[in-house]
Amino acid sequence: MPDNDDKNKTSGSKKHTYQAIRNCKIVKSNELIQKSKYELSAQEQKIIMYLISKVKPKDEAFITTEFDIIEFCCVCGIDIKAGKNRKDIISAIKEVADRSIWVRLENNKITTLRWIDKPVIDELTGMMQVKLDDLLKPFLLKLENNFTQFELIYTLAMKSKYSIRLYEILKSYEYKKSVMFSVGELKGLLNAANYNTYKDFRVRVLDAAVNEINDLSDLNVSYEAAKQGRGYSNVKFMISLKLDLDERFAAWKKIQNVIGK
Repeated sequence: MPDNDDKNKTSGSKKHTYQAIRNCKIVKSNELIQKSKYELSAQEQKIIMYLISKVKPKDEAFITTEFDIIEFCCVCGIDIKAGKNRKDIISAIKEVADRSIWVRLENNKITTLRWIDKPVIDELTGMMQVKLDDLLKPFLLKLENNFTQFELIYTLAMKSKYSIRLYEILKSYEYKKSVMFSVGELKGLLNAANYNTYKDFRVRVLDAAVNEINDLSDLNVSYEAAKQGRGYSNVKFMISLKLDLDERFAAWKKIQNVIGK
């Protein structure tokens, strides 16, 4: 029977592994980030991010990933002991398999792609085999320019689906320091067209997302809206990277408080 020291070493090793996974890079083409439209919950977006984090920059093709629900839960700070969480993640994988993503092509054409291809799930062990859809290759593999990268950890503690999506969009424009969208365009990118009034959109989407991004990521973000008549026409975001070590440490601490160490 292993003694306490062995158990502590095993526990420490697992925590080190989970932290290493959290620090993995997500690399996407800016086309995929800036011009695609899709509907995914926060949980589903994290699953996609987790799978993309397994992709290596020089990979020639997608490989089938052994998706371990226990590992995923520990990386994301989800209580795996709660049976419902396990069932929810299996359900989310099924949902992701059925979801499509609209991608803009040249000559004003758009098409749909799928995120993953035929997942195989072992409901007893919690292991599954998942492969990203091959049609995503141009957006994820062998990218040499016009791409954005960020660490997986900066999306894991976010609760709002709008926060995760807005974070990657703003991250792709970080080099410009600012970016402007029409309100309609922004609602489309965030899949938030159901908010009919600007006030609801501002409070439930923009304010909530910007607060989480500022608290839980490597970016500092603010925004201002331009009024036209009785409504609002455009939203301009100001974006800067957290360069101050104290700011970064504060963000990391908040992330760890949410997802655990």
